[in-house]
Amino acid sequence: MTGRLVVVAPTRARRPGAAVGAIEPPTPEELASCPFCEGREDRTPPETLRLPFKGPWSVRVVPNLYPAFERQEVVVHTPRHVRTIGELEDEELERVAEAWRLRARSSDGYVHALLNEGQAAGASLPHSHSQLVWLDEVPPAVREETDLTRMLEGERVLERDGVVAICPLASRLPYEVRIAPADPEPDAWDSDLLAPALQLLAEIVRRLYAVEGPSPLNAWLHNAKSWHLELLPRLAVPAGIELGAGIHLNALPPEDAAAALRGARPKREQ
Repeated sequence: MTGRLVVVAPTRARRPGAAVGAIEPPTPEELASCPFCEGREDRTPPETLRLPFKGPWSVRVVPNLYPAFERQEVVVHTPRHVRTIGELEDEELERVAEAWRLRARSSDGYVHALLNEGQAAGASLPHSHSQLVWLDEVPPAVREETDLTRMLEGERVLERDGVVAICPLASRLPYEVRIAPADPEPDAWDSDLLAPALQLLAEIVRRLYAVEGPSPLNAWLHNAKSWHLELLPRLAVPAGIELGAGIHLNALPPEDAAAALRGARPKREQ
C-alpha cells in the first residue's frame, strides 16, 4: 500500500459546520416513484441478469441509465424498498455477491464494484443498490497498493467466517473500515469469502448507524494482489487541505472508532 499522510485532529469535529447531514427517512413520494421496487421492472432498462434465473427475482442487474464509462451496470439488491446494505438479510447478500461474480466474469477488463448510499455520498436513488464499472486496466488506487503486509494493520473491529474488519491506522475519515480475508487472497471473483465479506460490511454499517445514526457512505472492492472491501463513511467533508495538499484530517482516532463499533448494539441485536 502507498503511504497516506493522515493527521488525527479531534478538535476538528467541534468546528462550526463540521457535521454532514444525516439521511432522512423515506417520503411517500419516494416510495411511490422508486423504479427499483418489485412490480416496476418496466421503469429500468432491460436486465442483464436476475437471480434466481427464473421466478420472482431477488437481485436484478440493469445497465446504468447515465453511465460515466462505456460499460456500467446497476445491481438492485432486493425487491424490497430498503435504503442501506445494512438492512439486507444474509441470503440477499449472498445473491448480491453471486451477481457481482457472474457479471464480472462475463467479459474481460477490471471490474470496479462500488456502493454509494446517501446524496452526500453520490447516490442518486435511495433504494439499496451497487454499481459495476468495467475499466480497461487496474485503476491507479489499486495499482498503488504495494505493501500487502500492511493490509490488515489497524484496530480490529470484528472477525468471523474467515474475514476480518479493521479501522486502518491511517484512516482518512472517521470510521473508515477495511474488510478482507484473514488469510489474504488474490481474487475476489474466485473466493468463497466474497459473500461473508459483504455480510460483515452490512454488520459494520448497522453498527455505524447505531453509533452515528443513518449516515452517507461509500464502499468499494479492490480486487488485485490482496482483495478487500473499503468502507468510507461520509461524516466529514474533504476540503482544501485534503483535496489540495493530499493531507487527510481525521477527527476520530482509529482506535476510538474501532472501540465504538465493537461496542455498538445494532437494532437486530437489541
